[in-house]
Amino acid sequence: MTKEEARHIFFVDDEPKLRQVIKETLEQINLEVSCFSNGAECLKCLGTGICDLLITDVKMPEMNGIELMIQVKRIAPWVPVLIITGYGDIPTAVKAVKAGAIDFIEKPLEKETFLLKVKSILKEHTSIHRPKGKPLTKNETGILKLIIEGKSNREIAQLLHRSIRTVEVHRSRVMQKLDADNLVDLIKTAVTMGLVDMPEEYNDENTKS
Repeated sequence: MTKEEARHIFFVDDEPKLRQVIKETLEQINLEVSCFSNGAECLKCLGTGICDLLITDVKMPEMNGIELMIQVKRIAPWVPVLIITGYGDIPTAVKAVKAGAIDFIEKPLEKETFLLKVKSILKEHTSIHRPKGKPLTKNETGILKLIIEGKSNREIAQLLHRSIRTVEVHRSRVMQKLDADNLVDLIKTAVTMGLVDMPEEYNDENTKS
């Protein structure tokens, strides 16, 4: 089994024919592909499924590709985003990269160039950069940030007006999803995935293994 066989691609474009062509093209190299006609559908699925690479056209009605990418980075910052731009639309491409896109590719798409770019991105972004199982929920992300701020379960419960038991359950799920055995591992993983910034007190001695 190749590495690509386990990878799942999200593709967003409002053109049905292009969605079908891209799906068939990526499936030829053993990638799983989920296609969406708009950003809202993609975001809904992103919260319940695993995505190793998001590919989105930049020009779409309601929510364009850059707006979608910004939303994705809030939900799953570890997901690389490849933006598709119109031919010669360099200013938009530059804007996309500054907003967080890993790369961009121009229409019309040339098959071999497109596949090489996808393979390159997947090779650079391995599965260790994503949570095990489903992404963190909004509540879990909030609790993660409070944990890293040094708050105890009791303090978190008071801040969020939850029971200590509820906080303990959320904390356990966060540790499990990020495959962390202790606080230092949790911080390292969360920082690597872009979920939080490294606290100053962990920048030196505490981050040494």
